[in-house]
Amino acid sequence: MTLLFRIAQAEARSHTRFGAHGQVAQFGPLTAVHAGPNLPLDTAWHDGSGTPTPDDLDGFEAFSAEHEQAATLHVLSPFAPDLLPLLRERGYALDYVLHLYVHDLTPLPDALQPPNTELPVTEEPDAGRWADLSAQGFGPGTLEIMRVVGGAPGTRRFVAWLDGQPAATGAFALQSGVAALHGTSTRPEFRGGGAQAALLAHRLRASAQAGADLATVFVTPGTASERNTGRAGFRLAGMRLTFTQS
Repeated sequence: MTLLFRIAQAEARSHTRFGAHGQVAQFGPLTAVHAGPNLPLDTAWHDGSGTPTPDDLDGFEAFSAEHEQAATLHVLSPFAPDLLPLLRERGYALDYVLHLYVHDLTPLPDALQPPNTELPVTEEPDAGRWADLSAQGFGPGTLEIMRVVGGAPGTRRFVAWLDGQPAATGAFALQSGVAALHGTSTRPEFRGGGAQAALLAHRLRASAQAGADLATVFVTPGTASERNTGRAGFRLAGMRLTFTQS
């Protein structure tokens, strides 16, 4: 099993968590979710197992229309070329791209401690409290989606502290030995203080202790988050391409 096929499979399976209080449907290699009205999680993941047929896409598009959401599909870069002709025919266009970084978790556990990560990090049992803090970092209009993310089954939530205050949030979910790091957010007044470095280091160790042998994270190219990810020992492994039907 290639690395990116393994990650695509894990992401598609993990995506179903967000439909716990909504709806999940499978259309060939596409795992579609309706998490709630007008949420960015209302998408499908391609699991890397093959090219969807026209019938698969018919079903996915009907599912999207039923829930009044745009037909939006996430595909990892190695699998995109085979899908492009069919997607173009059906009016899909590339919406955005994220970089996929990976970190081997087999050197346990002290080697996973980058420098300058002395800030305390605690695990947050209250999904609502974590979502409130996370939304303060992501900005207006994000509270509802962070409540879904924080409350999804299998999510482990963390908070980094700076000067006695909750400064940043992060989370991970474990699927098939792959720990997907997500929910990364820093409150504006604490940016640049090392909170995200501390969260990355803490989640790597917690993921390894939970049985993961690989960690992944998606970041926007050219951002501070990408620089933090590289400094934490992650390596660039590919891209996530998001296509939306016009």
